Amino acid sequence: MMYYQYMEIYDYTTKGGKNLIEEYMNKLPASMQAEIIDARTLIIETGVEAFVYLNTRQIYKKLWEIKISQERIMYVIRDAETVFFLHICKKQKGRAEKKNIELAKKRAKEAGLI
Repeated sequence: MMYYQYMEIYDYTTKGGKNLIEEYMNKLPASMQAEIIDARTLIIETGVEAFVYLNTRQIYKKLWEIKISQERIMYVIRDAETVFFLHICKKQKGRAEKKNIELAKKRAKEAGLI
């Protein structure tokens, strides 16, 4: 029998209430939206174990990224039940661009995650 650990995903939201992750995703082609939704569903349903199956890499301390095709989702896992998606962007070069990493780090620090 398999045990599932559900996990909550919190998207970065501005002080004015805009969900920037959702806004970015809504501008993507339907096929890419579906891939990201599949990854989110895997995380929600299987918890931290999901990150073993996703293409991820550590960026800075507790800041990581999920690679889905050309898209990058930068996140921090707070605990076994909570992950924060801080930034999403398209990979332009070989690695995530410094400005995107710095933005994700800034958001993580503001939220007290790193």
